Amino acid sequence: MRRKKLGRTGLHVSELCLGTMQFGWSADEPTSFAVMDAFVEAGGDFIDTADIYSFWGEGSYAGKTEEIIGRWMKARGNRDQLIMATKVRGEMGPTDKERGLSRRHIIRACEASLKRLQTDFIDLYQCHWTDLNTPIEETLSALETLVQQGKVRYLGASNYPAWRLMEAIATSDKRGWARFDCYQPEWSLMERALFEPEAMALCRHYGLGVIPYSPLAAGFLTGKYRQGANVESVRSEGVLRRYGHEKGWAVIEALDTIAKARNKPVAAVSLAWLLANPVCTAPILGANNVDQLKDQLAVVGFELSADEKQTLDEVTSYAKNWRDIWD
Repeated sequence: MRRKKLGRTGLHVSELCLGTMQFGWSADEPTSFAVMDAFVEAGGDFIDTADIYSFWGEGSYAGKTEEIIGRWMKARGNRDQLIMATKVRGEMGPTDKERGLSRRHIIRACEASLKRLQTDFIDLYQCHWTDLNTPIEETLSALETLVQQGKVRYLGASNYPAWRLMEAIATSDKRGWARFDCYQPEWSLMERALFEPEAMALCRHYGLGVIPYSPLAAGFLTGKYRQGANVESVRSEGVLRRYGHEKGWAVIEALDTIAKARNKPVAAVSLAWLLANPVCTAPILGANNVDQLKDQLAVVGFELSADEKQTLDEVTSYAKNWRDIWD
């Protein structure tokens, strides 16, 4: 697995990042351990989580995923070989003091994440989404404090609109504080208009690493969904409502053609399209088990031809009229 610079920093990470939202939810602890073991064995060292994972799972709670990762790192003794990323912003308790991007919450949330992860530092600490009720200076000042204390090495943002991301960069530069060097958007063949019109150029110009989440569009771009097939679950029903339309099936058909010609899983072709874009540092993989992970790891060493990339670009119609892609 190749290693790539994270934006303008001196930090190098694996070209694929392992997402962990499933851990403690749709993947139990032994399965989570097996997925992380397989990822590391394949050459990966970049793992992304969040303090709120996986509060939505039956019998689960916010912080459970970090606890699982912490136990795994302790059992394997591999903390120093990993690039560990987590996030702050979400609801960690019943009061308004236990959420958001205030100085109070950020400092307390970081301490709690360190404890759950059983580590002294976090490589990449990210604001999970914006908090427009808190001044940007307060948020960035708190993050600067964590960097100065050595508890956080690098900073990032997820789900920020381009204007807020630009405001944060400008404020950090003005104050001489550590700035966001990484951005985590939703970005895939099915979700190009969320990132590419504004934030992509911003990231390229200001040297932010980009680690897209949901690069397989909630599983739609793995090839498991087929037109006319029976719906398997409530989650599948939601995926099909979002993507199971004429243009979505056209994307699947194009992916199928390339996958069969190159003897690769559809998921690997989908990821290769992202990796062909120089602004993309490392797509964030999601897997409920090792077999799902292997389909995605098949992208390692695989590159699309110029014609194949153009085919996938054209089937989304983005370059021609991005505002109307999925209308």
